[in-house]
Amino acid sequence: MTRYRKLPLTSSASAAAPLQAGRRAPSISHSRREDLFAIVIGTLFVSFGITLYGQAGLVTGSTAGMAFLLHYATGLPFGVGFFLINLPFYAFAVIRMGWNFALRTFCSVALVSAFSLVHPKFVQFNGAEPFYTAIFGGLLIGTGSIVLFRHRASLGGVNIVALYVQDKFGFPAGKLQMCVDICVVFAALFVVSPMAILASIIGAVALNLVIAMNHKPGRYMGI
Repeated sequence: MTRYRKLPLTSSASAAAPLQAGRRAPSISHSRREDLFAIVIGTLFVSFGITLYGQAGLVTGSTAGMAFLLHYATGLPFGVGFFLINLPFYAFAVIRMGWNFALRTFCSVALVSAFSLVHPKFVQFNGAEPFYTAIFGGLLIGTGSIVLFRHRASLGGVNIVALYVQDKFGFPAGKLQMCVDICVVFAALFVVSPMAILASIIGAVALNLVIAMNHKPGRYMGI
């Protein structure tokens, strides 16, 4: 008779993680120092990509897109608008993800807001080609977002509300996020050129490709 070795019990979280190449994805614990450095590095990447977008007259989705619209329409600095627009979303962050996640998200948003005000004082891209800028900026924002995700942080915004609405009412988070992004793009038609809109869409594709390829469930678990 074949004998089977008794396996140790695992937590529900680890049991739910998908297998990769026949092995379970490792759960990697980060120190506070690692989390701090990662949040600074991630927000530097994101804010630099946003600076490229701003100097090329481009837009993006979610609350960052709203901040760009305010900037182009009223002259309000992107960093100020981005910080203020995100304030109402922290309540949903606490409800959906807890205080630890909400605090890290608040710090991330504050740093992106601050860095986006600082970068233009040191770096200027006069006459930046919009399509090249959209792709490169999108890759930077996507890479920075991955760094933040892997250290239990985010850039707040509509995605948190979308997840909350999905949990509460069953409306798919992706559809709500898409509806908001479409509204931002349509609103942008009143303040930027159609060519800038097209370049921004290409940049959004680059951004989401980075996230889709590098942020898969079970591949990397940061604690």
